Amino acid sequence: MKPSLLIVGLGNPGRSYEETRHNAGFAAVDVLGDAFGTRAWTERQKFQAFEREARVVTVPVLLLKPTTFMNLSGTAIYKAVDFFKLDHASQLLVCCDDIDLPLGTVRLRMSGGPGTHNGLKSVVEQFGENFPRLRIGIGPKPDGVDLAAWVLSRMETQERQMLEDTLKTLPSMVQSFILDRSEG
Repeated sequence: MKPSLLIVGLGNPGRSYEETRHNAGFAAVDVLGDAFGTRAWTERQKFQAFEREARVVTVPVLLLKPTTFMNLSGTAIYKAVDFFKLDHASQLLVCCDDIDLPLGTVRLRMSGGPGTHNGLKSVVEQFGENFPRLRIGIGPKPDGVDLAAWVLSRMETQERQMLEDTLKTLPSMVQSFILDRSEG
């Protein structure tokens, strides 16, 4: 299947990173996979990622979770974009955590800088800043706490529930994003 859209969740592979703040992008594509997936997740060595085919209304979509670790996410995304000959500005959507947004907030941007996010920095190195991204708020780090340690920590139960409630809104948001783009 040649996808019309590649949706990538940024995160770190492995059990020790599951349910950490920095893996909100992986959690996002898991929710999208549950809503739209047509096949199970499979590992695709060619892309250094797990992939899952999906269909949003009539649009073929490929969901991707890179196994390169966050800081090299752009490498895996580039391999998939290049293989399918996709236009990163119109056929790529990157989902990631964002410390500058309050927990429970989601923001869709069509372009922009990476800020302090090393996963986005890796994607920007491959494509420049012109690609859509869905930023999922995880809230700011507490004062005096190391940023890397904080984003790699697990959420408290109440925070986790807020994130899960937020992620439930993504299928309708992504469907609107796809339909709006196909009408334009």
